[in-house]
Amino acid sequence: MSTYGQFCPVAKAMEVLDERWTLLVVRELLLGSRHFNELRRGNPKMSPALLSKRLRSLERAGIVRRSENDGRSAYELTESGLELRPIVEGLGAWGSRWIGVLGDEDLDPHLLMWDVRRTVPVDAWPRDRTVLAFRFSDVTPKASRWWLLVTGADVDICDYDPGFEVTASVDTTLRTMTEIWRGDRDWWSAIRNGLLTLDGPSDVTREVPAWVGQGIFSSVPRPA
Repeated sequence: MSTYGQFCPVAKAMEVLDERWTLLVVRELLLGSRHFNELRRGNPKMSPALLSKRLRSLERAGIVRRSENDGRSAYELTESGLELRPIVEGLGAWGSRWIGVLGDEDLDPHLLMWDVRRTVPVDAWPRDRTVLAFRFSDVTPKASRWWLLVTGADVDICDYDPGFEVTASVDTTLRTMTEIWRGDRDWWSAIRNGLLTLDGPSDVTREVPAWVGQGIFSSVPRPA
């Protein structure tokens, strides 16, 4: 690990935290990811080898604790790691407020739909199995179709047709859906402007924006 050669606590903290991907691994653990594959889904552009390296570094620093059950590793934040929550949330709020430009390289359907899955407000959904189909018209066919399934308290996201009847469909671009998720625009303005189409019974499509919601930083106030 490289050092700054300073006694300043900010410098000492950054010796641990400023390596690429490190805080994003912490972000995933704060959001509830516990297993290696879950951490990968939250950082889909991070290689498995690098993720393993960062987890080992965080273990050595006392930020992450690893356990094993039936041969499967699980990771959790220690007291030290949990104290990073306000820092990560503060960075997210700052980024939402001041860093608004999204390049094409920032758009990732795998990360977007994984984030949607873990924050779905299941209490707002019907108790029976409900399936929303998403189609992103600006994405290569292999990654353009997604299905969000909610049955009671169980939520799943599929990048293949699960074979169940679709309750309603969302047709838009990945950029538009990402902007809605970030809070850069809202559902209803996207619909009014023809950027997003909902298909299904009218009593269902009225509820889809509330069923899916927006990301955890979407309510951060933006500068005028």
